[in-house]
Amino acid sequence: MSNPTQTPSFSGWAATAPGAPLQRHSYDPGPLAADEVQVVVEYCGVCHSDQSMIDNEWGLTQYPFIPGHEVVGRIEQVGDRVKGLQVGQRVGIGWYKGSCMHCAPCREGSHNLCGSARPTIIGSNGGFADRLRAHWAWAIPLPDGLDPALVGPLFCAGSTVFNPLLSFGVKPTDRVGVVGIGGLGHLALKFLNAWGCEVTAFTSSLNKQDEARRLGAHKVVASTDSRALKGIAGTLDFLLVTANADLDWTAMIGTLGTRGRVNFVGVVPGAIPVHVFNLMLQQKSLSASPVGSPAAMAKMLEFCARHQIVPQVEQFAMSQVNAAIDHLRSGKARYRVVLDASR
Repeated sequence: MSNPTQTPSFSGWAATAPGAPLQRHSYDPGPLAADEVQVVVEYCGVCHSDQSMIDNEWGLTQYPFIPGHEVVGRIEQVGDRVKGLQVGQRVGIGWYKGSCMHCAPCREGSHNLCGSARPTIIGSNGGFADRLRAHWAWAIPLPDGLDPALVGPLFCAGSTVFNPLLSFGVKPTDRVGVVGIGGLGHLALKFLNAWGCEVTAFTSSLNKQDEARRLGAHKVVASTDSRALKGIAGTLDFLLVTANADLDWTAMIGTLGTRGRVNFVGVVPGAIPVHVFNLMLQQKSLSASPVGSPAAMAKMLEFCARHQIVPQVEQFAMSQVNAAIDHLRSGKARYRVVLDASR
């Protein structure tokens, strides 16, 4: 029997150069910190951010590099200062795996806004591996009733689109638009429908109409049809942009009514040209938001368990990680990809 205090060797699938296929790689994680948990990975989602880091699109990747930041697994070890978590408990870890815990945002519960927050896959190895470590506050317990094989994407994509509902006080009586029906957008439709909102889906491809309605949209509008956008001018209270494409932002802002807000969670490639006058008269707002705090993620999971909301996923064995990444690159994923670490 191995000594439980012995520093283990973690094994995963690593990129060794931009765009290179992932290959087996082991590394020494060092000793477990007193405030960390060590998690045996069961499932891990595959996100576009993983692809960006594999390709070093952001200039931040250190090779060899193990991606993966939508992790679900069971706690194997806990540090001496870990609070509220136990060995054997199933948890999820998302984009961040730690924060300073003493700055003003952390003290008020906005750990996701910490200036020293530690991303799971920037400057660190992620969850395309057998094990992962995180600060205990960022290891979020999974409620009963949610299938662990499906929920990994909730810890990044789900948290990203759920956070604005809390942060900006979206009400069940609101009329809300979702721009982009993909990995983030399909979850936004599900959340907002269960939230009680009247939901409008904006898509560049109207052949997604039936799918958008199945996911929770009450109306579907072509995001590139200027006449259709004029037809719904002034009708929305909130517009959530999950897409990463440049659109007619003047027309999009025009869909908002009094005190309406456009909030970006997708990183659109170009600058957003806005005339202040178009915002001022009806007190409209533009904003953007990141993934949620640990508390927000816990609320999201409780909401998902209550309404049985899970991502729509395609599953691959962890050993087929390169095929999974190729599937993501092809744009054919509907709508998220999850790796099964047992295979």
